[in-house]
Amino acid sequence: MKTKMKLITSLKIWLVIYPSITLFLYLFGEQLSAIPLYQRTLLLTITLVPWMVFAGIPIIEILVRKLSSKDYEKQ
Repeated sequence: MKTKMKLITSLKIWLVIYPSITLFLYLFGEQLSAIPLYQRTLLLTITLVPWMVFAGIPIIEILVRKLSSKDYEKQ
């Protein structure tokens, strides 16, 4: 994979994971604060990895395709 593609992929992942983690911790952070860190991390990853793989990244891919096709149509 070329460096440019890796950078684009990492940006797409970041666009999904940052708001997802922030929302998850906003909604459940107080309740989860009572359990050990390793269990909080486990719950966070069990929830967010499938979200990213099956919903978050595909949504970003669709948005990027739509935006790039609109840019192509303008030319």
